[in-house]
Amino acid sequence: MPRKMTRATAQKIFERLSTAAPAPQTELYYKNPFTLVVAVALSAQATDEGVNKATKTLFDLADTPEKMAALGEKKLGDYIKTIGLWRNKAKNVIALSKMLIDEFDGKVPETREQLERLPGVGRKTANVVMNVAFGQPTIAVDTHIFRVGNRTGLAPGKNPLEVELGLEKIVPAEFLLHAHHWLILQGRYICKARKPECWRCPILEFCGFKDKVMSPDKPKPAKKKNVKTTKAAPKKKLAGQPKLRAAKKKAVAK
Repeated sequence: MPRKMTRATAQKIFERLSTAAPAPQTELYYKNPFTLVVAVALSAQATDEGVNKATKTLFDLADTPEKMAALGEKKLGDYIKTIGLWRNKAKNVIALSKMLIDEFDGKVPETREQLERLPGVGRKTANVVMNVAFGQPTIAVDTHIFRVGNRTGLAPGKNPLEVELGLEKIVPAEFLLHAHHWLILQGRYICKARKPECWRCPILEFCGFKDKVMSPDKPKPAKKKNVKTTKAAPKKKLAGQPKLRAAKKKAVAK
């Protein structure tokens, strides 16, 4: 594991990341705080791209808790069938829509405690909504941020909460609002899980990752096809051959 990073190094890292992407934004499609809650809830174990394909049509039809609840679980399922675990997610979206109507006057709450009361909304989803919809300096640790935090040494941790708390301590206050987005972009497009593209990383010199990949994979030469040679079948002995040889030997002896 990389050694613990200093605050001075963290400062340099976020200066680089902010220069590369001055105004980072979520890649999830949404229209308002409610549709953001739904989009983030649907994105669990799914890609943003896959979620966006389903929600662009859905949100044109149902962009409020009232409209979503009226749509119903079955019809909602027809729009999100391409998303993993869609049945359970459809159930949660309808349930959270009804809870927003019954307990929050149809408005999305702004605190983590209240957001986590909604069905299908955990700490990560709550942090995304608080940050993106309400401008709070929260960090939602997904698989990308977890990887970057551990690889670089920026905020090592055994679980998402440890990484989140570590980032809150080391990220300079001036960068905390957008840190979530910068780290996601870094993990999604450069610090990839299987083949990190270290050769084009803006924070390469500050990274504690030992197994850096310093050049893109070169195409492997095509393997030559082995031509199988067929061995000649052994000659079969004809019936009566031993007797013929014995007869020839007797003739010579005479």
